Amino acid sequence: MRRLLLILIIAVLAAGGYFLMFRSAAPTPAPTPVATTPVPAAAPPTPFTATAVPPAASAPAAAPPAARAPSTRRPATPAPVEPAAPVEAAPTVATLHIDSDVPGAQVFVDRTFIGAAPATAPDIKPGSHVINVTAPGFEGVSTTLSVEPGPRDVMVKLREVRLNATVEVVHKHRMGSCTGRLTATPKGIRYETTDKDDAFTASLMDLETFEVDYLAKNLRVKTTKGKRFDFTDPQGNADKLFVFHRDVDKARQRLKKGDPPAAE
Repeated sequence: MRRLLLILIIAVLAAGGYFLMFRSAAPTPAPTPVATTPVPAAAPPTPFTATAVPPAASAPAAAPPAARAPSTRRPATPAPVEPAAPVEAAPTVATLHIDSDVPGAQVFVDRTFIGAAPATAPDIKPGSHVINVTAPGFEGVSTTLSVEPGPRDVMVKLREVRLNATVEVVHKHRMGSCTGRLTATPKGIRYETTDKDDAFTASLMDLETFEVDYLAKNLRVKTTKGKRFDFTDPQGNADKLFVFHRDVDKARQRLKKGDPPAAE
């Protein structure tokens, strides 16, 4: 029984080996062809004109840098940067520095005492202001200034002789009279009248006689090598003749001392 079973197993193995040998020797069947759909040919491209671009010129090869000798100079020290100066606001008031050719002269601005010259008047508003400067022995000077914002130097010359005196007069002749005007400045005195024979001009230093008689209401004037004039006021008022004589005589005395005449 066991032998029969062994024979049967051997027979089965032999049959399986024979089958495998036969299968490997058989030719492989050709693949079944697959139907395909024909693809239409692509349309030819639209012709275009192209501009030929010349090839870029190749840059020449850079020469190798020349060897430099080591520098013995020290690197420059950068200059210090100064801070920007602050922008100052424009002034809105004035500062007047007032001086005089007579030291210690009294200075007033708009009748307010500022001090002895040289004096400083701060915080003066822009506009018109009156400056008065006085000193003993000198004629006071009053001037009007148009002041603008900012500092300003003002020089007041008390030593200069200032004179601008005018008076209407009547010149008495031996027979009749003529009317006219006497005008005096540091440069001289002149009599303007319609009578050309009586009109004259003379320096203040060339007056041989210059006197006033208040009671007689008469001003006597005689120029060097000239004739004598007796002037009266047209209204018979001696005050105007007196004031004219006073101002002119004071200027004459200062000119004699050497004080310069003021520019007109």
